[in-house]
Formats: sequence, structure tokens, C-alpha cells
Amino acid sequence: MAKLEAAMKEAIARGARKQVRHVVLPLRREVFRLRRRMREAHGVLTTLRRSASAWERRMDGGPPVPLVSEAEAKSARLSPRLVQSLRKRLGLSQMALARLVGVSAPAVAHWEAGNATPKGQNRAALVGLRKVGKREAKELLARRVKQTESRRARRPRPSTRRRRRMKK
Repeated sequence: MAKLEAAMKEAIARGARKQVRHVVLPLRREVFRLRRRMREAHGVLTTLRRSASAWERRMDGGPPVPLVSEAEAKSARLSPRLVQSLRKRLGLSQMALARLVGVSAPAVAHWEAGNATPKGQNRAALVGLRKVGKREAKELLARRVKQTESRRARRPRPSTRRRRRMKK
């Protein structure tokens, strides 16, 4: 009786496995097909992300202030009072104007005090900023700050192990 019972269980299990195989085989094929499509889609997505980051770098890599010809920059009048009024019109601090132009804050303070005058590309940048409004100036400053932060993030920091070794 036990042998008959075991034989019946084995036959039922074999039949069940066969039925499951018939149901699972098409599903397995579908899973493989979907995995292949996911790999392809992932490849396309990676390519698009790279392209988008390249475009962002190109857009951010543009000049921080509008370009001005050399003749226009040389002929423009830039008195200390004009530099200060430009800065106030744009609603910028000396530090913010310095970041936009690409100089230090004390340099802007010297320009406004009349101790120094902007030369070369700094002069051209100031003349270019005359064509910019308050909102555009804020956007340019935000883009400039974002660029400097991304440059800082790329720099490798020395490990703490090296510092400890150097102290000994």
C-alpha cells in the first residue's frame, strides 16, 4: 500500500512539473526578452545622459558676462562712481561683482575708491555688465557660483592617513 501511495505521489508530481513547465516556459522567454529590452533602454539612457551633461557643460562654459569688443571697452568711461552705481543698480555686493568679473573683492573696493582702475578683460567685463539687468546678473552669478563649486568638488582631497604620517 505504501509503494502504491508513493508511486501515485510521484506520478502526480511529475504531471504537475510538466504542467508548470508548459506554463513557465513562455513566461521565461518573455522575461529574457524584457531583460534584453531593459539593457538596450539602459544603454540609450546612458548615452542621452552623457549627451545632456555635455550640453550643460557647453552652456555653462559660455562667457559669464556679455562679450564686448576691445574698442568698445577702451572707449567706455569707467569712473569709480560709475562702477559703484553699476554695482548698486544690479543689486550686487562687492564680493558678488568680484565673482562675476573674476577678481577679488578688494579689487572692486579699490576701483570704487579710485585707487585703481580696471584693465583689460576686467574692464571689458564691467562694460559688458552694463548691458545686463538685475535678474540676469543674479542668474549669471548663480551660474558662476555653481561652476566654482563643481571645480572644488572635482579636486581630490588628501587622505587622513597621509596627514597623520606627515605629522609624525
